[in-house]
Order: sequence, then C-alpha cells, then structure tokens
Amino acid sequence: QVPLVESGGGLVQAGGSLRLSCAASASISSFNAMGWYRQAPGKQRELVAKVTSGGSANYADSVRGRFTISRDNAKNTVYLQMNGLKPEDTAVYYCVAFRVGGIYWGQGTQVTVSS
Repeated sequence: QVPLVESGGGLVQAGGSLRLSCAASASISSFNAMGWYRQAPGKQRELVAKVTSGGSANYADSVRGRFTISRDNAKNTVYLQMNGLKPEDTAVYYCVAFRVGGIYWGQGTQVTVSS
C-alpha cells in the first residue's frame, strides 16, 4: 500500500477555483504516472487528468483548458488546479498512483460546485 492523502476539496460557486493536493508517502518519481479520477453520484468513476513520470499530461475532454495537473517530486505531491468550475464538476476526487502491476488510490476529497 502507498498512502495517498488528498486535500483541498470543498464548496465553491460556479466559476470559482480550487486546488487539490495529493501527498504520497513514497517517492512519486517511482511511479509511472500520477493522476486524478472523479466520481459523481450515480456515475462511473472517470479519469480527469494524468501526468507521467516524464511530465506529459493528458486530460478528459470535459476539463481540458480548465484544469491543470502538476507534480512536485521534491515534495512527493501532485496537484490539480481547477479553474472555471461548473456544477457538473461536483464529485469525489481521488488521487491515483500508477505502477506496473498496480494502481493505488487515495481516500477521496469532495468537491461541490454550486450554481
């Protein structure tokens, strides 16, 4: 197990911003990639953003241009900057670490966007 601890969720009005943080107990450089998933009530979990160990990032179409994923290897922390939030971004956001043979999940943090 690799504990991943998310923080930064909360309630925000539409159009606002939040920054999620994910602190890992292990060196994130050891993972192939780090990412963020989200799950809204009644919906399947979806990949929001992912950044490889080399720094390449990709995003879900629904968030591209509004969200930015970044990593600080020295702090073993991954961030998700979310701008222009919409009510449909309301979900539990999970930090994920990818390694050959396994995926590790954080406990999740709630993001609620009011209209």
